[in-house]
Amino acid sequence: MITPPDRMPLPREFFDRPVLEVAPDLLGRVLLRTTPDGPITLRLTEVEAYDGPNDPGSHAYRGRTPRNDVMFGPPGHVYVYFTYGMWFCMNLVCGPEGRSSAVLLRAGEITEGAELARKRRLSARNDRELAKGPARLATALGVDRALNGTDACGPADSPLRILAGTPVPSDQVSSGPRTGVSGAGGVHPWRFWSANDPTVSPYRAHTPRRRSS
Repeated sequence: MITPPDRMPLPREFFDRPVLEVAPDLLGRVLLRTTPDGPITLRLTEVEAYDGPNDPGSHAYRGRTPRNDVMFGPPGHVYVYFTYGMWFCMNLVCGPEGRSSAVLLRAGEITEGAELARKRRLSARNDRELAKGPARLATALGVDRALNGTDACGPADSPLRILAGTPVPSDQVSSGPRTGVSGAGGVHPWRFWSANDPTVSPYRAHTPRRRSS
C-alpha cells in the first residue's frame, strides 16, 4: 500500500535548520498522536519560535539544565515542560544538536480522533477549542512529561510523529509578538499562525505570574 504524500513522516533534515525557518514551515503539518485508545491527528495552525542562547524568552537562554536537556539534543525530538503548576506544553527541537532552539506548538485543528480529544477537554465549547492554545493542545493529545524526549521522526510505532500534511502558503502565514513573553524576548515577532484560521489562539501580552518549576 502506497502512503499518500501528506501522510509521509517529515525527515530529520526538516528540523535541522534555523528555528525561524522551521517554525512557519510547520503550519499545516500534521501531528500524529498514537494512544492505546486510538490515534489522534492534529493540523498545526499556530506556533512560536524560541532561539536558545540568542533569546531571553527561551528556557535554554541561561544554559543547560535537567529541565531543558532535551532542547540540546538531536533535532526532531519532543520537548515537554510543565508550567504554572498545572499544564504541559510541547515543543519540537530544531537546529543542529547543541543549539537548543525549539518551536512551541500553540494551536491546531483536530482532524481525526476528535471523540478522544473531547474526553480530555470537557470544558471545550466546540471542536475549534479542543487544541486552541498550547496547554489545551497538549491536554487534547494526552501529552505529558512521559513523552519528553520522544523522537517525532522515529519509527511508525512512535507515540508522536510529524507528518508532511499540506504546508500553509507563505502568503497565508501571519506573524507577530509571542504570547506572554516579557522583557527583551517579548518584542520578537516569532509567533506564526495560519491567517483567519478559527483554531488560532488569541494574543495575550505578558502578565506577571508565579513561575512554575
